[in-house]
Amino acid sequence: MLTPLVVMNPSNFKVWMQDHANRIEAWLDARIQLNPSVPGRLHEAMRYSALGGGKRMRPLLAYAAGAVTEAKTEDLDSVAGAVELIHAYSLVHDDMPCMDDDVLRRGRATCHVEFGEATALLVGDSLQTLAFELLAKTPMAISPSKQLGMVLLLAEASGAEGMAGGQAIDLASVNVNLDIAMLENMHLRKTGALIRAAILLGARCGCDDSPEIQAVLDRFARAAGLAFQVIDDVLDTEADTATLGKTAGKDQAANKPTYVSLLGLDAARSLSLSLHTQAREALVPLGARAHRLAELADFIVDRHH
Repeated sequence: MLTPLVVMNPSNFKVWMQDHANRIEAWLDARIQLNPSVPGRLHEAMRYSALGGGKRMRPLLAYAAGAVTEAKTEDLDSVAGAVELIHAYSLVHDDMPCMDDDVLRRGRATCHVEFGEATALLVGDSLQTLAFELLAKTPMAISPSKQLGMVLLLAEASGAEGMAGGQAIDLASVNVNLDIAMLENMHLRKTGALIRAAILLGARCGCDDSPEIQAVLDRFARAAGLAFQVIDDVLDTEADTATLGKTAGKDQAANKPTYVSLLGLDAARSLSLSLHTQAREALVPLGARAHRLAELADFIVDRHH
């Protein structure tokens, strides 16, 4: 018989979210400290781009998945930090004029606006390589071969078969009519690949990361990652710039295919609820161990920014 999920106190969940967001902020802050060998302006721009904002959704998912396999918090710090650095680099590059050409991110000027395009390009490069450096060299309570496999997983999620490939499809899709399957493929790469990596990496930090658990988490990650993107598309249509912290309506103005443009607003919201159900149901075999992941699935579809 499947074990039912435990529904936790919402206020307790908010405290957990804030505590872990603060934890990864402090971890990143300590690792992007002033280094005399790093040019000062580059260092300043790296800190500007990686610290002080964002939902920290990917680190939170890593911590929550680690709870399923009883992972050590210190090991999860390394995974959560590495994934967030990859995410931060991707935002810096995505905002540049050669990509999405945006001037606002997390309620303030984008990196290339604040520091110039050349520095922004180097910031993305530096944050990306720092992610792999820290994941590779930080001592963890797992075998070296397992840690090497985690580096490989993050690389695959970040590269041409994952996030970068999804961005390439996105850039090629302006003024193009994609069908729903093509749109899903794009977002499973562009958004979903790094969300999946955060979840699977968090679980692999623990002692009970059997293939069966990894398969359950993989199903959850697919549904949760797509739900995250559907809600992003809905919010891009419904929310204002001040609420989002980035330019609202940007995809529509650029004539990019979105779930809203393909399905309509109501159907897109219905899809997000269906994906939320799929994510929740995927976790049922894990019982109470997955309650934080379940709460994050709820947050993904209920959020307003």
